[in-house]
Order: sequence, then C-alpha cells, then structure tokens
Amino acid sequence: MTEHPIATWHRMVHERSPIGLEALLDENAVFLSPVVHAPQVGRKVTAKYLFAAFQVFINPTFHYVREIMGPNDAMLEFETEIDGILVNGVDIIQWNEAGKIVEFKVMLRPLKAVNLIHQMMGAMLQAGQARGNGSAA
Repeated sequence: MTEHPIATWHRMVHERSPIGLEALLDENAVFLSPVVHAPQVGRKVTAKYLFAAFQVFINPTFHYVREIMGPNDAMLEFETEIDGILVNGVDIIQWNEAGKIVEFKVMLRPLKAVNLIHQMMGAMLQAGQARGNGSAA
C-alpha cells in the first residue's frame, strides 16, 4: 500500500529532507505563496518553492501544532523561529485520488514574519539555491 501523502510529508519534515518531493507532487501541482501574487503552476516550480521552504522553515524549532484532516485535504498549523522571530503559519494541502499533491498553500503571520520570509525566500530563489530535482536542498 502506498503511504498517505500527509504521512509522507510529515516524514520528510521529520527527517528534514525533501528527497522524493517531486514524486509526491502531481504534474500540474499548484503552489500558493503568502508573498507571491500569482499561483505557481507545475511540478517543477512547485518543487522549487517547497525546496526553498525546506531551507528557510525547517530547522530544529519547526513543529506542527495542529492538524485538521479531510478526505482529500489537510490543514497543518506550524510554528518555527527564524532569526529571533516566531513564525506561525498554515500549510493547506490538497491531493488527488492517486495520492499526489495537487495544491499546496502556505499562509503566515505575523507581518514581521511575512516580511522576513519574503526576503529570505526571494534571495534563495533568485540565487537558484532551491533545487527542484528531487535531491536534498
């Protein structure tokens, strides 16, 4: 039996390794960022943003504090500390019947955290440090 997509996501976060991320994403996956106006469409670009997010968010302080599950979607609330700022956010993940993620939406608070993440993710993506090739980023 194939692992549930949220179980796979939790495993990657726990291991702090996005290896296998592209295999978890549908070919037409959509990433909705708290700092980018337009939806980012496609497996490669969604993986690129999620690889960058792993580098920015996933540190020893990152943890999920609440989870709400539906039949094909989940809301995972998280907290992490970055540069002395407590970041509170929500990952809203939707998957299809094949167990592939079709939409990944991130929402953040407070504004100070949004501004910090915007700066960090922008710099990382601009520098090409976020890899979307299935390897560890």
